Amino acid sequence: MVAISPIIQPEELLRLKQSNEGFILIDADGGGKERYLAKHLDGAHYLDLEQDLSAVEKDPANGGRHPLPPPSVFAKTISELGINADSKVVIYDDKNGANAAARLWWMLRAIGYEKVQVLNKGFKGAEEIGFPTNAEIPTPIPVAIDPFVNEWKWPTKDILAVKDASRTTHQTIVDVRAKERFDGIVEPLDLIAGHIPNAINIPLTDNLDGTGGFKDPNLLREKYENAFENFNSENIIVHCGSGVTACHTLLAFDYAGLPMPNLYVGSWSEWSRSGNEMVLKQ
Repeated sequence: MVAISPIIQPEELLRLKQSNEGFILIDADGGGKERYLAKHLDGAHYLDLEQDLSAVEKDPANGGRHPLPPPSVFAKTISELGINADSKVVIYDDKNGANAAARLWWMLRAIGYEKVQVLNKGFKGAEEIGFPTNAEIPTPIPVAIDPFVNEWKWPTKDILAVKDASRTTHQTIVDVRAKERFDGIVEPLDLIAGHIPNAINIPLTDNLDGTGGFKDPNLLREKYENAFENFNSENIIVHCGSGVTACHTLLAFDYAGLPMPNLYVGSWSEWSRSGNEMVLKQ
């Protein structure tokens, strides 16, 4: 199979729509269903970050604010929308891919599904070129639950591995949150401001150009190869606040043609509640 780009342009999506080529369109959101119910891209189904793409625990100290659900549970969720290993899936959100779209992309790719793309510039980009929108909720056609979905195949690291990495120079911890959060100046979501010791800050917004779309993949490749001495994706651990927006940077890596780094799902929301060493607000 010829690998497809993980990013699809709005114009490409419109051509797919007009050609009646079969694909499943997903509106992935982390802020509640109200926006989707008011208006969404025509034919889009809905998946919610909190309910569908996470297994939220009562205590974020155990896995962070958005731990991954068991793969078998995720397999059931997507089967109800008609998604299986043969499906072509296009995902969007209203945050340039950084809300739940990149998280869903990572999850689908991490169970081995190949034909998955994120819409560049998201809802706004499609609306601007005339992709039809409405409030109609399509009826999904469920498929059998995939029995082979039993593990996340893309690399992840748990808090113990990150703790080890924070004490050495053999691995690089990348924090994709805004610089103000990394520096401990502000913290709008978690209890403590700061960052993991020895982490470096490469904000996910650096993946985007002035129009809100992903930068050219060659520019992204150059940026990330230059960011690490002796680049080796196996030694890179990417995290954010709760393991969601980190996937935006992992998507950028893939778009750039780079090997997939490790995802620390628990991220700062878990680490900051763990009792481990932290670089706190000064």
